[in-house]
Amino acid sequence: MNSGKRLTRVKTVEDPVALQALAHPVRVRVLEALRTPCSAAEVARQLGLPRQNVNYHVKDLERAELVRRVGERRKGNFIEGLYQAVASTFVVSPRAAWGDGRRVRAMQDQFALETLVHLGERLERDAAVLLDRAAFDGDIIASAAVEAEVHFSSEADRVAFLHEYLAAVQGVLQKYGRPDGARYRVAIAAYPDPADVDDASRLEVSP
Repeated sequence: MNSGKRLTRVKTVEDPVALQALAHPVRVRVLEALRTPCSAAEVARQLGLPRQNVNYHVKDLERAELVRRVGERRKGNFIEGLYQAVASTFVVSPRAAWGDGRRVRAMQDQFALETLVHLGERLERDAAVLLDRAAFDGDIIASAAVEAEVHFSSEADRVAFLHEYLAAVQGVLQKYGRPDGARYRVAIAAYPDPADVDDASRLEVSP
């Protein structure tokens, strides 16, 4: 019996076992095939791979909690298990590469920086979900993104720019925003160019 469940929209992966499971290209293909409930034999036929090989990868994905058994089906004298991915979209968290607690402490000390990091993670997740909607569901995604590089000659100019920038955006949001209707997320961020900071640091330590 097929008892496929509604998929979680997105799963952020940072567990070492799950990361190791995703490191194998065949397991990534198997995971994609399991967006809908399938048996290992069906996935093997889709991918043109031996059934035993695919079954091994499905079990690894199940142990990593990236797929789950959702039912079973009788085929002749055999009963085959049906598996499905636990989410429709998977995003690997950059936190998986954080081995030093100083990053967390730095975010705790700098609220604006913490907000920027969380915003970046949310943008990555949301963009991945929207991309999958466009790729698999054929949706046309009404979206906009603006990226600009601005040079400031002084700290006073930077502060004045941020105040005026936020005031202008707030005015537009108040003008067009409504309590009902389609919900959109607006992200606003301003931060030093990391490459420019790196270059400045290298210049300071050069002989």
